[in-house]
Amino acid sequence: MVKNNIQAVIFDCDGTLVDSEVPSMDVLHAHARALGLDFTREQAHQQFRGVRMADCITWIGAQLQHKPDGFELDFARSVRTAQAERFNEGLAVIPGAFELLETLKIPFCVATNGPREKAELTLGLTGLLGFFPDRLFSAYEVGIYKPDPGLFLHAARAMGVAPQYCAVVEDSLPGIQAGLAAGMQVYALLPPDALSPDVAQQVRLIKDLAELNFQEPAQ
Repeated sequence: MVKNNIQAVIFDCDGTLVDSEVPSMDVLHAHARALGLDFTREQAHQQFRGVRMADCITWIGAQLQHKPDGFELDFARSVRTAQAERFNEGLAVIPGAFELLETLKIPFCVATNGPREKAELTLGLTGLLGFFPDRLFSAYEVGIYKPDPGLFLHAARAMGVAPQYCAVVEDSLPGIQAGLAAGMQVYALLPPDALSPDVAQQVRLIKDLAELNFQEPAQ
């Protein structure tokens, strides 16, 4: 359960600050369908949301009867290129992100399962990149991916704040699991029925970023 006394905030990027999760998953679904996989958009979003790309591609490859040599690398390159093209067509900021970041008086950062180039692109296109000049942590660089807590623990160390005093703001189950495993206070930007009851009771569910009001800790 969330206890407050927050001294630092760790944000996920896709779907939490930038409305890039849906177009990312749509591109991945379209590429998988082009290979002959028969599954719905809703199934794709449920299967892949918050999951690192390598694991998504492994799952897709396992469904194929014939997987060509070099499939993983070629497919990843094709998807990443198509996602970047889609982002450049237009990308929205999650409502309330600007207002929240402009008023935060405590340290904050981004910790994403995606590569740095993707985070810098999406944050840059939405005008948020300037809030994170040296506080953007990528699982690709740290070498640890959510739901493992290591990425969040790395971010907490970089900000000099103990895990129990860090808030994690997430919109996917792997990120929520990582925050809980790290011993952090997790705020889930998800509808109430998106989580199992045992997970839901360990986090604070929020409908939008406007609900967050992190005060500067007393000295």
